[in-house]
Amino acid sequence: MRVLLFVLFIVVPIAELYVLIQIGQSIGVLWTIALLIADSILGAALMRSQGRAAWMRFNAALAEGRAPGREVMNGALVMFGGALLLTPGFLSDILGLCLLIPPSRAVIRRILLKRFAGRLAAAASGGAGPRMFAFGAPQGGRPRGPDDDIVDSSATEVDPRRGELP
Repeated sequence: MRVLLFVLFIVVPIAELYVLIQIGQSIGVLWTIALLIADSILGAALMRSQGRAAWMRFNAALAEGRAPGREVMNGALVMFGGALLLTPGFLSDILGLCLLIPPSRAVIRRILLKRFAGRLAAAASGGAGPRMFAFGAPQGGRPRGPDDDIVDSSATEVDPRRGELP
């Protein structure tokens, strides 16, 4: 985790600055700034269109009665890609563009799903379910089991026509 944070907060900004300086020396400062502004505008437009398409596919999946897992993942990748395109820097723009173009986004989605398939399966099967948010320590200092989720309670029937609680 520390290596990832080091790369994200130290190596990536230094690499972005290096590329920015090299391009600035090559084509000039004003053209470099103009190119950064243009790709931010293009990125915002692309993010808007791809985000709208992802939202429509999400709604279509819900209307068909199927789980919108792929659509949610696409939406998250589109948002992340758009944020990268709005961030000044050419390396982040390249990655953001890869996340916004559907064919490359599909490849990245497959890679992420392979990488995190175990975690996703555990979360879907209840491995990271309600016990993850339980308050207090387990009883008797032992690990929690499936029987620990049983709760005694009482219920009162409410007439739906009245719309008020007793």
